[in-house]
Amino acid sequence: MKFVSRRAIHCATGFMVLCLLGTPWARSQSAQPAADQKPQMSEEAFKNIQVLRGIPVNEFMGTMGFFAASLGMNCTDCHVTESAGDWSRYADDTPLKQTARRMVLMENLINRSDFGAIRLVTCYTCHRGVQHPEVTPSLLEQYGPPPPSDPDRVEMLPNAPESSAAAAQIIDKYIQAIGGAQPLGKLTSFTAKGTYSGFDTDFQKVPTEIAAKAPNLRTVTSHLSGGDNTTTYDGHEAWLAGADRPQPLIQLVGGDLDGAKLDAELSFPASLKQSLTNWHAGFPPTSIDNHAVQVVEGTAAQGTHIKLYFDKTSGLLLRQTRLIETKIGLIPLHVDYSDYRLVAGVKMPFKWTATWVDGQSTTEIVSVQPNATIPAAKLSKPPAAMPKASASK
Repeated sequence: MKFVSRRAIHCATGFMVLCLLGTPWARSQSAQPAADQKPQMSEEAFKNIQVLRGIPVNEFMGTMGFFAASLGMNCTDCHVTESAGDWSRYADDTPLKQTARRMVLMENLINRSDFGAIRLVTCYTCHRGVQHPEVTPSLLEQYGPPPPSDPDRVEMLPNAPESSAAAAQIIDKYIQAIGGAQPLGKLTSFTAKGTYSGFDTDFQKVPTEIAAKAPNLRTVTSHLSGGDNTTTYDGHEAWLAGADRPQPLIQLVGGDLDGAKLDAELSFPASLKQSLTNWHAGFPPTSIDNHAVQVVEGTAAQGTHIKLYFDKTSGLLLRQTRLIETKIGLIPLHVDYSDYRLVAGVKMPFKWTATWVDGQSTTEIVSVQPNATIPAAKLSKPPAAMPKASASK
């Protein structure tokens, strides 16, 4: 994916809106959901939504990443160049935005008419990362070496035997690898400090803080130059608060909620078997960074399919991959774990890199305080993020 400026980078990581948004977003107080309200819909948060109506804000933002990944483009490619430095210029209409609307309608029609309303055609089906789909076969591709296999796409072997027991054995090996059930049971909370870097920081490291409490409460706050970004899962619901988001507080639902829940539960993985359902193994051999891995898959509460990749030798978790549902297609997200260190008798990853269709970020832990006292407010719904005063001048 190509980037033309820091503002475009923010856009491409899902903090702005591309292609189907006609005018800037609304920021009224009434638009922010109360705790007892349903998640905010795209047409409630943004103006002039013509195609992607009736979907939550977080899913709407996910579709922007789907477009970016499918066409290899960023926000200023669909919008006018001036929008990179002037938010109001995102209101300008462009031929590409109009084409995107027509393409979504065309895909919907094809899927309804030819595939029984099963979504088998998406933007990526034809574009494959380029703006103009190829129409002529490539002999180089046909006779050249095949591209490397993608572990995220590994699927179970046909007619694989019943494998829930095999999945349980792989998870049991992981629990033993990180210290065993007894030390895990003694770790009831922790706080951590470290650094975060990604597109939204121009890949500069900024301070980050983590607070987690068993069995599944977790808050991560990164201190960006323009204001804090906070993701919280309180055991039931999840939110994203960010001063550089299109809305200062976004409630996460669907696959994003499943992901926030699993991230919290992996902080205290003694009960990992209960985190997902329909566990199975039976995947063909694959590897990550030259490490042979064993793969298990389970289903989260909102229906998201999640794969976990464990080092075949050490038993440690190397990756989780989840496929998040959007109105126009599934978007993959994976998290790679490394640099395991002992904390209160438990091995914890001190580094993880999250990669998704419109961004990548790395978190590195410097220090951990096990069994720390954490105020309840720290693990509750965060307030709507506000930009720093210096950033608005």
